[in-house]
Amino acid sequence: FWTHNQNCIFGGSLLCEQTFYCVIQLEKEKCMERMAMDDHSSEPELDCRWMWDNLTCWQPAKIGQVVWMPCPELFEVMSEENDEFGKVSRNCTEAGWSEMFPHYVDVCPFNENGTSPDMYYVSVKALYTVGYSTSLVSLTTAMVILCRFRKLHCTRNFIHMNLFVSFILRAISVFIKDGILYAEEDSNHCFIHTVECKSVMVFFHYCVLSNYFWLFIEGLYLFTLLVETFFPEKRYFYWYTIIGWGTPTICVAVWAVLRAHFDNIGCWDINDNAAIWWVIKGPVLASIMINFILFIGIIIILVQKLQSPDIGGNESSIYLRLARSTLLLIPLFGIHYTVFAFTPEDVSKRERLVFELGLGSFQGFVVAVLYCFLNGEVQSEIKRKWRSWTVNRYFAGDIKRRHPSLASSGVNGGTQLSILSKSSSQIRMSSLQAETPAT
Repeated sequence: FWTHNQNCIFGGSLLCEQTFYCVIQLEKEKCMERMAMDDHSSEPELDCRWMWDNLTCWQPAKIGQVVWMPCPELFEVMSEENDEFGKVSRNCTEAGWSEMFPHYVDVCPFNENGTSPDMYYVSVKALYTVGYSTSLVSLTTAMVILCRFRKLHCTRNFIHMNLFVSFILRAISVFIKDGILYAEEDSNHCFIHTVECKSVMVFFHYCVLSNYFWLFIEGLYLFTLLVETFFPEKRYFYWYTIIGWGTPTICVAVWAVLRAHFDNIGCWDINDNAAIWWVIKGPVLASIMINFILFIGIIIILVQKLQSPDIGGNESSIYLRLARSTLLLIPLFGIHYTVFAFTPEDVSKRERLVFELGLGSFQGFVVAVLYCFLNGEVQSEIKRKWRSWTVNRYFAGDIKRRHPSLASSGVNGGTQLSILSKSSSQIRMSSLQAETPAT
């Protein structure tokens, strides 16, 4: 899902809002490094030396030699989908490098009349900012509800709560990263090399990995629940916690050490070294793939259970239940990530941005709604608490009106209610004893 162009998308965040500025700077740095490493004395016959023309790095050549170079990477960022890129050339003459032929504008397409990359990335960033803000508020509310009511404390909801926390951390990390990395509306972030910036990227990757692993644990738990008749949930939850929070810690720690020693460039927001990037990318793809397999297995089990003669209903109701169950599982398992997870990098770049960042940022909101706000158990518990609070409030007000001495004594409504309950029960007992004839 990510190479150099993959820097645009990771974990529902835009890492290339201003990448086309950084591309030029990075290419220039690489060209200057190659110039510095070149030993001019080893090849004195070369008449045209290294040259940087602000877009392309031209390597040395002899007189009469024609050097062909592909279109600069900048145009890939600025181009539309399925654009074909050509090559540009320069001749090495006695007077030095000739003018370029053909020119960049003739063979390197870019979106001149459409939406500029600046506006496009700003629009996508605004979309996922709204999405993560909505998810953050709804998930925080859902966490308060699940923590507040003791009757909702069970292994299933504990796993949901950990998933909610991972979504919350993911949203927070995106906001922190954007605040640090793109605080200025120019290309200064290309040259950020501070420890603070790198620490933010480490935290960001940890939150994203944790979120993917807790999505995987949700799928694993539900699959185990359907397959195993009896299993120790508390013991399993211990291992779930280790996998959900511990495995991302190991992966991100290894990635950070490798980046610090072998690819310590910039703010660690661009991943040119594919081998090191696989330390993060591999576990993410593995969790997506395994979750998809678990999703298919759960759907098969649901089909078998719904077709059982023990379950009533006609054929249409069975398929309706199956469709509803499937739709409920898609956001919980993160199945939508499989749409672009294994597609080539250069396919549907803009659609991928909107899907991964725009729609993906609302996943936390959807999960909170489906598995907390619309959950029957949660709704019944909230209704029960509301009825209890309403009754206590009503009787407290009634007691104040009928027994002002109790109200003025500083006793609260709950205590007053218990006092009246005890006194009324005693009165009923004495009246029953009075009415009962002696034997």
